[in-house]
Amino acid sequence: MAPTETILRLISEFAGIGTERFIITGGEPLTHPGWREILSAACTLPGVREVRLQTNAILLTPDHVTFFSELKGAAFIIQTSLEGAQAAAHDQIRGNGSFDQTWRGLNRLIDAGMAHQICIAFTEMRHNFEQIPDVLEMLDVAGISRCVTGTLVATGRAAQANGPTPPTPAQYSALLARYEKDAAFRERYHRIGNIAAIEWLLERCDAAATCCALIETPYLSATGELYPCVLLPAVDYAATGLHHRPLDAALSEMIDSWARLQKISRSRLTELSGCSDCPHYGRCGAGCMGRAFAAGGSLNLPEDRCALRKAVYRHNSTPLPTINGLPSTG
Repeated sequence: MAPTETILRLISEFAGIGTERFIITGGEPLTHPGWREILSAACTLPGVREVRLQTNAILLTPDHVTFFSELKGAAFIIQTSLEGAQAAAHDQIRGNGSFDQTWRGLNRLIDAGMAHQICIAFTEMRHNFEQIPDVLEMLDVAGISRCVTGTLVATGRAAQANGPTPPTPAQYSALLARYEKDAAFRERYHRIGNIAAIEWLLERCDAAATCCALIETPYLSATGELYPCVLLPAVDYAATGLHHRPLDAALSEMIDSWARLQKISRSRLTELSGCSDCPHYGRCGAGCMGRAFAAGGSLNLPEDRCALRKAVYRHNSTPLPTINGLPSTG
């Protein structure tokens, strides 16, 4: 665990080079003895516009909520993982009883008028994927206005024989059909949701459209390694020892290797072996390089959502009319 003074120095140095957004994660960041000082400092640094705390919300007490409500400066967001609309789906991943404990913490924030500062992160898995519409409805009723999903990466526990598994192409297709046919779900999605399958359907986000934030959102580990992305913990592209040296020295050291990494990322649009014959290649550009590395250990692979992307691109639908800029069945 990095000392509080070290973290304060690093966030100050990041702000000094123009960082506008901090995500404070863990483990569970509320177990760090200096978390209050760290959050307060991050929110008040010049130029910082958003500070996001990633917590499971289980440890939240009324005292925590009072402290959060008094933070000044940058917009403060609490991001919490919710893996289903019912306890069984969530607890299968997060542990028995965790669904109720997480909602207890969220309700404390809601009761304090902080629902608009909550963002829910939902991991798309085979066992919980059909619950996405129910999750959005549950959050909407609670007044929570942000939910983003991310597909499970086949690494760690998910790479083991009995581990959780990603959703199937058939599940993606079924969600798209629900989006097209269910006006209430569609309207709710456009207010509070962000789901890759639907964004791909609407052609609002693709690797080929430079959605990748590689290097723009670097990840600093608890042990002082700086990676170009949280999904790309590659030793060859890591600056080390940031707990004991200035940030600018580490960044200067990484300029050449990170420039090469960006070149590799761009080249995937045209050069990745095995993808050039795919009719959808120009839309996804082989997908996320970080996911490819996390799941397959190589930068020269298509991402692990290839079959899911194809299910979206092949989806046969008639363009929906729009009302006030939003798709609608009328």
